[in-house]
Amino acid sequence: MSLRARLTVLNMVIVGGILLLFGTTLYLTFRFVLNNQVNHTLETASYAISQALRIDQRGSLVMDTEPKLDPANEVYYQVWGRDGLLKYASQKQPAGNEHLDFVNLGPNLSITRDVNLAGIRLRVLSVSLSGSGTNRPVGVLQVGVSLVMTESILQTLLAILLVGATVAVSVAGLAGWFSISQALKPLDLVTETALQITRADDLSRRIPYHGSPGDEVGQLILAFNQTLSRLENLFNSQRRFLTDVGHELRTPLTVIKGNVDLMRRMNSMDDESMDSIENEVDRLTRMVSDLLLLAQAESGKIPLVWRTVELDTLVLEVMQQMRVLARDRLSLRLDEIDQVLVCGDQDRLKQVLLNLIGNAIKYTPTGGEVVVGLGKANQQARITVADTGPGIPEEDRPYIFERFYRGEKSRTRSKDGKGFGLGLSIAYWIVKNHKGMIEVSPNQPHGTTFCVWLPLADGPCPDEIISG
Repeated sequence: MSLRARLTVLNMVIVGGILLLFGTTLYLTFRFVLNNQVNHTLETASYAISQALRIDQRGSLVMDTEPKLDPANEVYYQVWGRDGLLKYASQKQPAGNEHLDFVNLGPNLSITRDVNLAGIRLRVLSVSLSGSGTNRPVGVLQVGVSLVMTESILQTLLAILLVGATVAVSVAGLAGWFSISQALKPLDLVTETALQITRADDLSRRIPYHGSPGDEVGQLILAFNQTLSRLENLFNSQRRFLTDVGHELRTPLTVIKGNVDLMRRMNSMDDESMDSIENEVDRLTRMVSDLLLLAQAESGKIPLVWRTVELDTLVLEVMQQMRVLARDRLSLRLDEIDQVLVCGDQDRLKQVLLNLIGNAIKYTPTGGEVVVGLGKANQQARITVADTGPGIPEEDRPYIFERFYRGEKSRTRSKDGKGFGLGLSIAYWIVKNHKGMIEVSPNQPHGTTFCVWLPLADGPCPDEIISG
């Protein structure tokens, strides 16, 4: 059964249940009220007839005047003497001189019963009549009222309730089917769009929705469109990644193959060719290692050894190592430094510094300058690495942390052929998993500044290993 059919049936069941409860309550209330009216009529008539009776000197019942009864109600009465003979009766009797109800009563007792007499449903009140000041019975008064009208009203009411409930449930079913169909119509569009995307492999399609974006269907379609957008971005990134990996692998493999062919033709080992092969193999090894590191990072399999890190000491250590790389080609200096403590993995944070400072040295021309700074701002540690290199074009800055990103003027490709566009991706992941962020901005008139923000340690750091 479809969702539309299940919701329609549920709607009909709910409406039917409400109508059943309402109809049952209404029917029972009407029956109670009508029964009370009949009982009241019997009691009123019994009182009026008993007031018209008296006991003579011989102890017999005497009715001097006709009792005043409500003409609107068809009331039958009989007065039976203690000898069992009928003394007085109403002009109309349902069964001649037969008792309205055959019942034996003791002194000062009364009883009300529903009886069938000559095919007529009656409610009969039988009252024992006694003399004043004595319990000696002198006769029996029986008063009866026809229940035909009462039962007819109840049957009519029951028929109306059944027909009305049937019509109401049918209308509720049709209205529910229409309204549910309209409400679920966008879901049909979602299904159709998803199938079209599957058949055409077109992740650029989005589902249009003209209803309220705040309702459940609108939120579902918004979430679905956002998922499609993310899938499209991931698919494009993956496709670009595969293209770039193929390009990066092709270059060193071509060099290796060319040198091997050269040595085969020359039938001798050439030291220059062997050095070139060795450099390309080292390049491939570094690229594969970086790719494995990123894959492990994204799958959460890289453990981060969490402990207190003295960033000022770490920066000085990295500066000492990088001066060997800078040599006399450019100026590498420390602008400002403050004592800063953070919680994190010291080796991974060192990897970030080595990558940023190493890139700055690589892309800064001879005679340029690289400036490193460490300070505090807004309860955070701030590490800056500024250079006087060619800078990064504005259109490339949002993408430089993506793997293998290539912009025409982007400096992510090393001049010596050793850059793969992976170092910044690794640095970005490390900083992000330290609950920090990394920013890039241009220098004036030229150059680039990388800024790393890390939360300060607000107490002793837990000595633990966290999966990144």
